[in-house]
Amino acid sequence: MILLGSTGSIGVNTLEVAKKFSIDVEVLVAGKNIELLNEQIGVHHPKVVVVAQKEDVAKVDHTNVFYGEEAIVKVIEDASSSLVVNALVGFLGLRPTLSSLACGKRVALANKESLVACGNFIDVSKIQPIDSEHFGLWYLMQERPISKMIITASGGAFRDWDVSRLKSATLADTQKHPNWSMGQKITIDSATMVNKMFELLEARWLFGEGEYDAIIETKSLIHALIDFKDGSTTAHFAHASMQLPIAYAIDPKMDENILGHVDLLKVGSLEFREISTERYPIWEIKKELLKNPVRGVIVNAANEIAIEKFIAKEIGFMDISKTILHAFNKFESIPKSAEDVFEIDARVRSYVRSAVWN
Repeated sequence: MILLGSTGSIGVNTLEVAKKFSIDVEVLVAGKNIELLNEQIGVHHPKVVVVAQKEDVAKVDHTNVFYGEEAIVKVIEDASSSLVVNALVGFLGLRPTLSSLACGKRVALANKESLVACGNFIDVSKIQPIDSEHFGLWYLMQERPISKMIITASGGAFRDWDVSRLKSATLADTQKHPNWSMGQKITIDSATMVNKMFELLEARWLFGEGEYDAIIETKSLIHALIDFKDGSTTAHFAHASMQLPIAYAIDPKMDENILGHVDLLKVGSLEFREISTERYPIWEIKKELLKNPVRGVIVNAANEIAIEKFIAKEIGFMDISKTILHAFNKFESIPKSAEDVFEIDARVRSYVRSAVWN
């Protein structure tokens, strides 16, 4: 396989599954965690390694090391592996997804931004989702008429905060996820609920037109539910581990034990909550965005720059959602091609970087 984003949590879990099933790792692509990357090289012996920055190349314990976005695309084109696991974070992951598909490779996709920004121009028949929510929907689907597909959210770091405190939330506060440890950006996205909005958009592209929604399930044991037209509902329970969807991406006929079962007697009870616009203002555009999912590129670009500004302490936490909503209302561009997506992305980023509003 080719693994993009090897040192993140999804990448680490992917390598655990690769080790379990003795799968060769041809290419490792990583960011700045060179220490962990070197450990991975020692275990998996890839043929090629790509890092983010030129100055890190000399620190990598490998003789075939490249750097930068263009190198990622080049190694995908040159590699013989038929499977690409894309666990890159952000818009950076889009070109590798497009390149992988253009090369006829299968993509196990954890990079949300690929479908959020460019879903209209991606052949989803070649995509296997490895987000637990989309995997759960895929796992539950049957040959029966569906009324609604539902994914769950943890609620993020601020689900139990008094709403009046949110405007003073710090970067450190956003990272205190109630259920698990993830990367900085995705943990911020979880706190704003942008992460779940993106997952709804992904579901729309993966499974087609229909009704989609999300609810908070505080223990993160149910990942997806399907309401069937006959009035019945099925739910996908599993412990929160990426290894299960990754294993199925590698082998769709997976018949080995990957996780321990959820013991409902030990769980005792589950709690469900509505996602409110008061706590999560981004939810105001949920219906409009699902009706016009091609506008996802605007939301993603505005979100990435708003997060940069929040980290730099240029704006407050609640201003992240305010920035996205402002950009969504400002830009009505509809991409006609994948290259249009990149052009619109650049325009939105430029505007949001320079914009100041209350």
